[in-house]
Parts: sequence; C-alpha cells; structure tokens
Amino acid sequence: MSASSAAVSAVPTQPDHGWEARLPAPDLLCQAYARDGYAIIRGLFSPAEVAAMAGAFDRLQATGLALGRSFRHGNLLFRLGDDPHLGRILRMVQWPSWRDALLDRVRLDPRFVAVLKPLIGDNLKQIINQMHWKPPGAAKVEFAYHQDSRFRRPAEAFRDLAGSYVQTGIAIDAHTRASGAMKVIPGSHLLGNLDLGGDGPILQQTMQDAALQAVGLDPAEAIDLELAPGDLALWSPFLVHGSGINSTTDDRRLYINGYVTAQNCDRGEWAFRAGQPQRLGVEPVLVHYEALHEKPEPHFVE
Repeated sequence: MSASSAAVSAVPTQPDHGWEARLPAPDLLCQAYARDGYAIIRGLFSPAEVAAMAGAFDRLQATGLALGRSFRHGNLLFRLGDDPHLGRILRMVQWPSWRDALLDRVRLDPRFVAVLKPLIGDNLKQIINQMHWKPPGAAKVEFAYHQDSRFRRPAEAFRDLAGSYVQTGIAIDAHTRASGAMKVIPGSHLLGNLDLGGDGPILQQTMQDAALQAVGLDPAEAIDLELAPGDLALWSPFLVHGSGINSTTDDRRLYINGYVTAQNCDRGEWAFRAGQPQRLGVEPVLVHYEALHEKPEPHFVE
C-alpha cells in the first residue's frame, strides 16, 4: 500500500457523525462574517480526523526537510527557510493535495460546502491549498500584518474579492497567543484594500504596530484568533491579520484552504460543482505560479 492510500484509510470515508449539529445557523454566520470579517466554527473536525491530518503534516514535513531546499513541482511547493535557533525549517507547503491523498480528501469535505454555501455559493474553485508550521523554539516564523487580497494577482482574474472569496483554516494544534495564533483586526475588511506588508514576502517580516498605525488602524484593536484542534476559522481576503512566534513547547500547525465563487475567478482548481466534490485532474491548472506551463517539471527554487 502506498503512503497516500494508507493515509486515506486512516480516516473514515464519511465525516465525523453529528457534524451538522455543530454548524451555526446560516443567517447568524453571515451576519458575524459580514460584521467582523471572520468567524470560527468550533469542533467541526473530530480528534480522530485531526490526528490523521497531523500525520499528514508529519509526512510532508519529513519530505520537505529531506529535500533540504525550497522545491517546486507544478503547483506543489515546499518553502523552506533558515532559522537562527533551529537551522533549516519547513515554513509552508502549497498544494500538498498533489502529494497527499488524505489532505486532498479533506479539502473536498462536504463540511466546506455546508459552511460556504450561505457566503459564496456551492459552485466553487480553490485557489489556496496550504500547510503552515510554527515549530516550537523557532525565531523566524512570523507573518507581517497583511491582507490576503494583496496576493490575488493578476487583478483582472479575481473579481468581487469581498463577496466571492473566503479563506478557511483548520487548526491542527492549539492556537493561542503564546503559540503564535493569528492576530486579526475585527471589521478591518470593511476598509477595502490597504497598503500593508511592504514590498517583500510577508513570511520574512515581523508584525509591527507601526504598520497598522501607518494605515490608520489602532494596534490595541488586534485580537488573538485562538483555536482548539479541529476548529475551523473563516476570514475575508480584506481582513487585516498577522501572526507571531511560537513560544510554547508544542507545534502550531494550520491547514488553509481558500475557495471562490467559480464565475468570479479565471484561475484555480475546481473544488465543488453544485456542491459535489471535484478531484484534481491529470495536470495542474494555473493558480499563482505564473511559469506553470513553461517550467512544470520538478526543480529547486533556491
């Protein structure tokens, strides 16, 4: 049995029993999301399901560290970095679903349709499929304050950002202030596109109160988006957010999947048509890697 097929057998073929009861009323979810720019659904994934996802994180982390350098194959990307405390670390993996069948199954779970349909419908493409790590003791794992809207390029391919795009994140571990939980500015999504994050990659910058003040935001309004394993967070592409270091002795991992109303995006992999999951095709489609068709082969990027 391959690693991928073993991963699939590690979780039930159907979602954890009774998950519908943990969903908020659609109207209340829409109201909270529209007001705050984010929402949290507690305990949507069971401990057994989270444990299976944690196993996938361990597998992909071992693969990435064995590579030794940042590596790309199509849309699959292992992004490594150098940490002054831990040495070489894996910061993130983009489109791990091309490598791991369990993670592919999770991104197509019917719970996503149930949550997202009141917000953006059930004909959905996917433009984000990412794993994020904040290992304990690492010094360089911050994300500067930013809005995800800055990454929706080229602009003409991504329409109606505010009404058509939702980011989701499944907490694999406890997300607390000490472990580097996301910090968000509630209601900041209503301000539209702000000039945050500077010119460089946000994962190479630290959170700075001055960056918020420069665009008229009060750092005191930032709150910690604390999550328990299995919680699902949703946030707007215009929500201002960032995250700090992990000062605990435990890992802090997050599985992010971003969905979009299909008719408003010219890029991305189909995820759901009329609520039905759509598997990845034989070849990846254009998402954010502009050289996908010119350089699709496996290669190191450093």
